[in-house]
Amino acid sequence: MKIVVIGGTGLIGSQVVTTLKTAGHEVLAASPNTGVNAVTGEGLAQALKGASVVVDVANSPSFADDAAMNFFVRAGQNLAEAEKKAGVSHHVALSVVGTELLLDSGYFRAKLAQEELIASAGVPWTLVRATQFFEFVAAIASAALVDGVARVTSALIQPIASADVAAKVAEAALAPPRNSMVEIAGPERLPMAELVKRHFDGIGELRDVITDDTAAYFGVVLAGPWLTPTGDAWLSQRRYGDWLAAQPKRVA
Repeated sequence: MKIVVIGGTGLIGSQVVTTLKTAGHEVLAASPNTGVNAVTGEGLAQALKGASVVVDVANSPSFADDAAMNFFVRAGQNLAEAEKKAGVSHHVALSVVGTELLLDSGYFRAKLAQEELIASAGVPWTLVRATQFFEFVAAIASAALVDGVARVTSALIQPIASADVAAKVAEAALAPPRNSMVEIAGPERLPMAELVKRHFDGIGELRDVITDDTAAYFGVVLAGPWLTPTGDAWLSQRRYGDWLAAQPKRVA
């Protein structure tokens, strides 16, 4: 079966490509640096020729409101049109747990627009909504620093390893379309302030971490467990502390 992975050279996409190739499928890693640009439409028709499944794990290179909206809407429209012309039978996309609750952020407004476009495009679909990746925790911690002190909300978070996300996306690509959403998360639900403290402790960086529920999460003040799944989510077994301990140590 031919499967096209949009964003197939990125963090998640490269792992999805490897998994699907190992399973014996013909897989095309599609991204601008391989000549396929979903936002402009360049190379899409040729890339999707003969494809049964399209997996979209591409992410906007900018979190700015207008740029993110332009990226996700234009790419979504171009993909839907190209998929219908090519006879693609299943569109799988990666999104974020809690997207509809995080609309103070232009990025999440764009993600919601992408989800709505997929559901109405007329191509059978599956949405995989994941919690934040372990690989993103460093960025969360860095963004929380003010004068060397991390001010972080106590709102709950339930992070997951990118490898587990990629495995579930690949699994969805090989399954029949759900025409619905599935949520996936890591095994530990904990306050974000605690997660940030574990990050700094784990990398050997002495930082004060202060719990501050007015501290924004990338522009959004969290008013509840918005970053955790609410239904019957699939939970991975890989824990953040074990993952962090296995990462290459930074050289001073």
